[in-house]
Amino acid sequence: MTKIIPENKARQGRWGWHGLRILIAALLLAIAAWGIAEIYGETAKTPATEQGSAPKG
Repeated sequence: MTKIIPENKARQGRWGWHGLRILIAALLLAIAAWGIAEIYGETAKTPATEQGSAPKG
């Protein structure tokens, strides 16, 4: 015999602490990637790409 379950009880699960930890970890990884990109961008600058230098001509 099949059991009838109400729609509001037939969920996958709650967000809870597990979901919060995943979201915080993703945020920290995004911040780390942004920081690495900023550092790389600063070291990759050449005199031609720095602000204030105009092409001669």
